[in-house]
Amino acid sequence: MQLKIPSRADAQKLLANGWWAVNLIWSTSPGLTLGLALATLGRGLVPAGLAIFARGLINAFVSDGAVATVTFESVAPWLVLGFGVTVVEALAPLTARFCTDRLHDDVNIRITSDVLAHAEQLEPIFFEDPHNRNLLDRAQQSPADRFMRFIAEAQNSLTHLLQTVFLGAILVVIEPLIVLVLAPFALPYLFFHWRLSKRRYDEEYRRTPQRRWTGYFVSLLTGRESLAEVRLLNLSPFLRGKFAELMTRFRNIDRALYWRSFAGSSLFALVTTAAFYLIFIRVIMKVMNGVLTVGDIAVFGAATSRLRFSLELAIRSLTGALEQTLYIANLIEFFRQKPAPRRASGTLQPACRGEIRMKNVSFTYPGSATAALRDVSLHVRAGETLAIVGENGAGKTTLVKLIARLYEPGSGSIEFDGIDAGALSTAYLQKHIGFVFQDFARYEATAGENIAYGDWQRLLGKQREIEEIARLSGVDQLIAAMPSGYDTQLGRLFGKHDLSRGQWQKLAIARAFARDAAVLILDEPAASLSVQAEYELFCRFRELSRGRTTILISHRFSTLSIADRIVVLDKGTVVECGTHQELLARGGLYARLYRLHRHPLKSMATDKNARKIVPLK
Repeated sequence: MQLKIPSRADAQKLLANGWWAVNLIWSTSPGLTLGLALATLGRGLVPAGLAIFARGLINAFVSDGAVATVTFESVAPWLVLGFGVTVVEALAPLTARFCTDRLHDDVNIRITSDVLAHAEQLEPIFFEDPHNRNLLDRAQQSPADRFMRFIAEAQNSLTHLLQTVFLGAILVVIEPLIVLVLAPFALPYLFFHWRLSKRRYDEEYRRTPQRRWTGYFVSLLTGRESLAEVRLLNLSPFLRGKFAELMTRFRNIDRALYWRSFAGSSLFALVTTAAFYLIFIRVIMKVMNGVLTVGDIAVFGAATSRLRFSLELAIRSLTGALEQTLYIANLIEFFRQKPAPRRASGTLQPACRGEIRMKNVSFTYPGSATAALRDVSLHVRAGETLAIVGENGAGKTTLVKLIARLYEPGSGSIEFDGIDAGALSTAYLQKHIGFVFQDFARYEATAGENIAYGDWQRLLGKQREIEEIARLSGVDQLIAAMPSGYDTQLGRLFGKHDLSRGQWQKLAIARAFARDAAVLILDEPAASLSVQAEYELFCRFRELSRGRTTILISHRFSTLSIADRIVVLDKGTVVECGTHQELLARGGLYARLYRLHRHPLKSMATDKNARKIVPLK
């Protein structure tokens, strides 16, 4: 491997990342950080202290090659030094472990909380971009563990570096030629391990989307929602093969890196051992000539072995700490991602009546060459029920997410009660919007909490109000049949009682109506409901939506009958608008979709592009 020296810019970036990490750790717990630093200093002094202790004690007993007569008073200082160093040697690792364990818990809470809090500030559109998903995945790769590895590697590096410096200082006094071994061999070995660490990091960086694929394959093979279909289609061997292919590729690359590390480390060990041994022979000759003492040769023989070991570990730990700063840089990059700038301050909080006006709104998803919406203009009157119809991919869900201010329009404007959305507080505006998503959430919580989450700050702990919402939305009988009623833990992760998709959707609808909202957005609210459940829901709909502006997306034309007006989208633009009867009379896209809904086989028979249906005999 080419021993390329890091550039000045690379070195500055590594130091900046390391300093950022140290500052975060210090701000999390100054006392524990200081305790860890003192323990590291103590461990660094131990080998040199023991060497001085051994040299002094041996020289006290041996003079000119013969055993000398000594008194207890002459050896007492050396014994005190030895005892003190031994106590430090025993307590320093325990102190380091205690501080490290405590710091791990504190840093874990701090980093994880900071990541979640920062993610909460980012716009939902941020998570639509695959590049940003990679960025988030890298930031979430055990960030606290990365910090603790950095702490551990930095601590070990500093410990062994101090041991190398102090032992080297003692050995230089005995034999100055020892310096000729340290620098010429240490620097190439340092650069070698740095390049190896950088290669490992680059490989992990490139693997981020591939690791997401491995997680995806595992989820398909073990996930409750996909397991049945995977088994019926016999996809398990194919998916396991794809998983094994990726993991084998990872293993083969890692195997080559392991071999390079082994070969380089072995070469360093052999060369430095040979060099130290040659110098040791030179020290022996000096002792034989009376230049050095017996204590010198005893210390030199033991210290050189420890010095080589400490030097190797110092280099390995230093490059390990630098490698962790590369991963910490991923976290820093994530924290540098700022929410998309709002076009106004967003502080105004007027009373919300629910009138909505869109003016020439366009929107394109990140990385897409085609606009999801193009020059959409729409007026929804306060208290009106508006239905949005269109084929899949027409832009219906995108439109209502723009209204809910989950996305910001690329161009155009959206007004609420005559006020530009940019002048409104986002939190205040979204508080006045109830939303049933097409892909609604299934919260692993009690039945009562699943409803209360619609307005958790107001409803959690308010059993009577939760029960009233359940009654109005028609889920009270469903909950009454559960084992523990409103206290039944739902979902299979932590409980034993699960619901059908239609039952989960009923709870999602109740959750939306729990919000004291001026605007209700229902994206396919009856998609998973039976005909009977849909009928019961919309029998209550007028009461539930009274006084609220309601925007409804549905492919079911029976649902659309409750709408005051219907808007038809096609390829991101509004192509028709009117009542049900008006749109049928025009004979446009809405009329064609309606005919397909009412008479699908007859419509297919008149469609030249439809495949011929052969009846079963």
